[in-house]
Amino acid sequence: MAEKTTAMARRDETSALTSELGKTSIADQVVSKIAGIATREVSGVYDLGGGAERAVGAVRERIPGSRTNYSQGVSVEVGERQAAIDLDLVADYGISIADLAAGVRRNVIATVERMTGLEVTEVNISVHDVHLEEDDDHDQPAAEPRVE
Repeated sequence: MAEKTTAMARRDETSALTSELGKTSIADQVVSKIAGIATREVSGVYDLGGGAERAVGAVRERIPGSRTNYSQGVSVEVGERQAAIDLDLVADYGISIADLAAGVRRNVIATVERMTGLEVTEVNISVHDVHLEEDDDHDQPAAEPRVE
């Protein structure tokens, strides 16, 4: 009887990341990157991060040889079996923010749990801004110069 109890306790202690053969640990940065990519996959998410963070990201992307920071706007806490995720994002204008948040949560939880084996306990979302299409117009150069 004691052997059954010990075997059941041992089975409860093991998870997808822990077995009799060893333990797998996942860095916060890995979970953050996965969550950032999963968030960007959802239609209606314009960008991640607050205003200053997005400005720094835009400058960084213009530097030759630099890479996109997929963790921008994402902060995580990762334990041995669970993860909690906070997202800062900009929504496209016209999208229902409640529906967008539900879709982002669903995709982030499914992707992080599938890829890492961690249980996602919560996904907190802060919408910092709404993107308007006319905001993009000032980034484009003038069609023709006025003087030579």
